[in-house]
Amino acid sequence: MKDEPDVMQPEERWGDEEAMRGPRVVVGVDGSAGSQAALRFAVEDAARRGVPVEAMVAYRPPDYWTDLNVVGAADADRLRARLRSEAEGRARALVDEVTAGMPEAPEVTIRAAHGSAADVLVRQSHGADLLVLGSRGHGAFSSALLGSTSLQCILHATCPVTVVHSPEAHHHRLRLRRERRREPLPSH
Repeated sequence: MKDEPDVMQPEERWGDEEAMRGPRVVVGVDGSAGSQAALRFAVEDAARRGVPVEAMVAYRPPDYWTDLNVVGAADADRLRARLRSEAEGRARALVDEVTAGMPEAPEVTIRAAHGSAADVLVRQSHGADLLVLGSRGHGAFSSALLGSTSLQCILHATCPVTVVHSPEAHHHRLRLRRERRREPLPSH
């Protein structure tokens, strides 16, 4: 059997290691309302601290790309480059939207990394002043008040973590609370 690299392994180099260790606010962005609220909080907090922002976006190939018999290494590299470019583009649009009305926005660097969002953000938390996350992103459990990525980061990040609730998450919590009040109590 030919020894081909596993296309699903995270990239070994995560960018400029020295730049990642300096004081900064790291924020996870995925385009959700929660990540938009987190980005706004991170930019405002970084401006107060006088440090830059590192907006992180994680990307992964679709599940069907895990079959190495279907996808060759060259195709996997092209796919990874396209996914990285698309992820960075979405993050750039979100950063531009959030910082457009801010007169003194700090420097915002966008980094895209291959891997799960939790793994990417925990790694980026090393040396950061703060890690900021939205309470709910584009995960599978939209009814959860605190997503699995947020929970993993809270448990494993090496810096303080702030979880920001978006207005949409707040409205969702209120709706769930009203629905629970309307449910009849179980009779014994």
